[in-house]
Amino acid sequence: MSKAVTLLSGGMDSATCLAIAIEEGNDCYALSFDYGQRHDVELGAARRIAAHMGVLEHRILNIDLGQLGGSALTDGSIDVPEQPGEGIPVTYVPARNTIFLSYALAWAEVLEADSIYLGINAIDYSGYPDCRPEYLEAYQRMATLATRRGIEGARLDIRAPLLDSGKAEIVRRGVALGVDFSLTISCYQADAQGAACGRCDACRLRRAGFEAAGVDDPTRYRT
Repeated sequence: MSKAVTLLSGGMDSATCLAIAIEEGNDCYALSFDYGQRHDVELGAARRIAAHMGVLEHRILNIDLGQLGGSALTDGSIDVPEQPGEGIPVTYVPARNTIFLSYALAWAEVLEADSIYLGINAIDYSGYPDCRPEYLEAYQRMATLATRRGIEGARLDIRAPLLDSGKAEIVRRGVALGVDFSLTISCYQADAQGAACGRCDACRLRRAGFEAAGVDDPTRYRT
């Protein structure tokens, strides 16, 4: 079987992405990050998902992006917005996906993995620049140039199977693959017990996805 490194945040998109990687016949290694996020309760969700879905190994790396700030997710002095706004929101974490993919690329080289899976999508999303098709294409080119595997002609694929999927489609696909969405946490300001605020951008997109898919939302909301 092929090996795959899968980025696993603990949210609905990454859990569905992991299920797709498994369904496509990969031995999966899950990679999560404690990056100084205020909503670090998502790491508990990532652990539960990894155990439930039977990955071969799950690692959580500590890289404190909170030391740099610049995002409502890592800087406690910046409020998480609870109303839709214009432009790139303050919940964008500068260079986060580039950093995460670089670690995944390193682990994939060590494992001699054939692919890296990540659950980004560019349909129902917050407008982050590192969730766009152009970004993924550029990173794939860089990965081919920057790795021993790429130089030796054995391509390492960066796969984002949900890139063109809206939230409702992600919900339906996850259900079809047996994803237990009650294990996942998407909220940017979930409490210590994992209850979601119901007001942040992530909560709004998640709730709308379940409603549009006609699937009961298992999320525990505080409001």
